[in-house]
Amino acid sequence: MSASEKAKAKAEQAAGKVKKEAGSAVGNESAAVEGSAKESKGDLRSAKEKAKDAFKH
Repeated sequence: MSASEKAKAKAEQAAGKVKKEAGSAVGNESAAVEGSAKESKGDLRSAKEKAKDAFKH
């Protein structure tokens, strides 16, 4: 996995987790859902990069 793509995936996961937790804490359901979606997007990006690495080697 390239370093920049790995960093993007981790940043997206972290930002999503923060937004999800903040939304849940204040009772903002839409922010929690958006955060969850962003976290999932980061997970998918990470999985995609790992799959690309598997086919390289």
